[in-house]
Amino acid sequence: MYLENKNTLEMEMSQTGAQGHQGRVPHRKSETVAGNFDELRLLEGFPERRETQRILQAAAVPPGHRIIYTDVHQEDRRNFSVVNFLRGKCSLTNHTERSPLLKFSQDDGLTYMTLHDSSLSPGEELWDNSAELERRCRLGSEVTSLSRSFSTEKSEHNFRLSSNLRYCLSITKLVTIFSIVVLCSLFFSMYPDRERPWRMFAVSSTESFSMNLTDFRDNALLKLQVGGPFMTGMEGVPAQEYILIQVEQMVEIGSRRKRVQQILHNWTIPLHSKRNDQILTTRTFEMLAGAPISINVQASLLDNQVVPLSMTHQSLYVTVETQVVIAGVILAGVYVLIIFEIVHRTLAAMLGSLAALAALAFIGDRPNLKTVVEWIDYETLALLFGMMILVAIFSETGFFDYCAVKAYQVSRGRVWPMIIILCLIAAILSAFLDNVTTMMLFTPVTIRLCEVLNLDPRHVLIAEVIFTNIGGAATAVGDPPNVIIVSNQNLRKTGLDFAGFTGYMFLGICLVLLTSFPFLRMLYWNKKLYNKESSEIVELKHEILVWRQTAHRINPASREETAVKCLLMQKVLNLESLLRKQLRTFQRQISQEDKNWENIIQELQKKHRITDKVLLVKCVSVLSIVIFMFFLNSFVPGIHLELGWIAVLGALWLLILADIQDFEIILHRVEWATLLFFAALFVLMEALAQLQLIDYIGEQTALLIKAVPEAERLAIAIILVMWVSALASSLIDNIPFTATMIPVLINLSQDADVNLPVKPLIFALAMGACLGGNGTLIGASANVVCAGIAEQHGYGFSFMEFFRLGFPMMLMTCTIAMCYLLATHVGLGWNT
Repeated sequence: MYLENKNTLEMEMSQTGAQGHQGRVPHRKSETVAGNFDELRLLEGFPERRETQRILQAAAVPPGHRIIYTDVHQEDRRNFSVVNFLRGKCSLTNHTERSPLLKFSQDDGLTYMTLHDSSLSPGEELWDNSAELERRCRLGSEVTSLSRSFSTEKSEHNFRLSSNLRYCLSITKLVTIFSIVVLCSLFFSMYPDRERPWRMFAVSSTESFSMNLTDFRDNALLKLQVGGPFMTGMEGVPAQEYILIQVEQMVEIGSRRKRVQQILHNWTIPLHSKRNDQILTTRTFEMLAGAPISINVQASLLDNQVVPLSMTHQSLYVTVETQVVIAGVILAGVYVLIIFEIVHRTLAAMLGSLAALAALAFIGDRPNLKTVVEWIDYETLALLFGMMILVAIFSETGFFDYCAVKAYQVSRGRVWPMIIILCLIAAILSAFLDNVTTMMLFTPVTIRLCEVLNLDPRHVLIAEVIFTNIGGAATAVGDPPNVIIVSNQNLRKTGLDFAGFTGYMFLGICLVLLTSFPFLRMLYWNKKLYNKESSEIVELKHEILVWRQTAHRINPASREETAVKCLLMQKVLNLESLLRKQLRTFQRQISQEDKNWENIIQELQKKHRITDKVLLVKCVSVLSIVIFMFFLNSFVPGIHLELGWIAVLGALWLLILADIQDFEIILHRVEWATLLFFAALFVLMEALAQLQLIDYIGEQTALLIKAVPEAERLAIAIILVMWVSALASSLIDNIPFTATMIPVLINLSQDADVNLPVKPLIFALAMGACLGGNGTLIGASANVVCAGIAEQHGYGFSFMEFFRLGFPMMLMTCTIAMCYLLATHVGLGWNT
């Protein structure tokens, strides 16, 4: 594979019969694999060409690469063989390639390859037998460790010491994690799925329903789930239209003179005026062990109608406080795995999901497989999957390279104006599009722009995703928490409509943006945006990474696959040798401003052009329709298509229009690790919600607000809701947190003892939930998507790299938003 300076490498594989060492093996047709960083050339003439093509396709060629077939002359096929390639026979005087990547020599006791070696005759020994093939191709499985050891050479004593320490730490980590997984698996398998038989009944104003529970022995909690035509809140419901559920327990107290004490819990659920929708609602009651329980259901109606209901109960073993502690420990463990990069974040989310499910089984509330699958938000996964396919096909047109050059031209070669322009455009787009969609479109453009300018893409991408989350809070459709708030029917009855919500949030986010750009410049003050090495070294490092990732994706299940993996890993060794030479001789310092930006623009425009205009027209047309449907879905209720359906349908349209023949290439571009991470994260967050963690946070926030004197209650309530929402959204998913906090805030505002307006609390919730996503890498979906795409291109950033920039920005933006809320609601009285 060659970089943009056309450095080439051709590796020829000869297919021969299995004969003895002494006999000559006649040449058969061979195939030359010419690696290209922009394209892979599979040269004609090999009978098993299609098989080799499948191997390289399965290796997941990076985005923007193509596979092209050309013819090779017969005399060129005799010049090189796999055996001589792996043996390292070379002639240092016969290099005909222009690429410096092929000017290898003997270094560090290793012999490196050349392309055409005239010293080798057609009668040289080729593949003799299968045993020789397996012995020599074993290099493919061993060369990775060799390359790592050569690239990190130290003194022998220090190397052994650090190697032993790393080995001990690795074994300790493996044993610890495996022990925890086995323990969670045992807990999960020891407790069966609890059968929850639903009891169907009907109540009216004159008829009630009663049931007794006699099997409640050593349990601490009673969990009731009731289904019926309920309202989700108390707003606008007549006082007579409700269902009253009474949970009663008679307990004998006293040792000598036994007395009976009655424990009574009342649960009031408002009824909807229309008896159509069936809403499930759940509540947990703290009970005493050993005493029977009586449940009585009554209805208070305006007429003599009958209300159909369904109910199921579940007995739990531990208290709410214990469940919250267990949930907090699990969440902290997941963050430790991600922060210190002990395992990949996808595996960390899966381990956390397993631990949370084991905890639910331990407390007596183990869900079945169907319930766990229902916890996954398939609309979000469908949106991600569809947009990944659209962007993968879009990248084939060269449009991202073209946009990168245009952005550099508009900034006139100055880095910080260019970064500000990119961040501002990302913030504006995310105000109207989903944040995930915005980052999927912007991440490839930013990476290509940074590559041509020798910038480190990590810092630029983090800045962009931060402003994407900020811009998404500006409108009612920019971020999922805002969509949840605006679509709530109870909040609409209070006068919180689409236009009013967007107007207030837009004004506050504009103020946040004005202060965010100077603060971002301060955070990046001492950071070197340019790479420390020259562009040649940076490109060489990136090429080594891509080659190694491509080789690791090959599963050597046949002779051809084993040979291809050997060739790829030998290429890694050669490139690392060249990299060591260039690092030893590198002295040049890169300037922060390029004075010859006009000449560079001309060179970049010649090199980075639109490669497929017809495909570009098709991609732009389909993507425009998809984005238009995104807008239309928010304003036209007659369109019964969610965002996930729109993205999947758009991907299907483009696959047909682009006439994609090899579907596996497109599927290799999909970030399956990111999709699996989101699926595991949805299960983890729902399991934590079942462990009462989110409800506990909301209840404690309400108790703190009630404890404040009435004169300062509104200001303290805004500050508490704002910062609790921001910190919680940076640690857990903001979607379930927002959905849980809305009814808590509505009930709090309707409490006569509290006397608080609901709008300031809802605006504080929206500001905190949206801006809090910048706190950590998994605080927002756009952060994870950006990190996944960047990792696919070889520029992944860690949890701590994002935290060092995102968390200070989150603190600053939340402070500005808090001042805006206090000034408008407390100072100016914008409460109605």
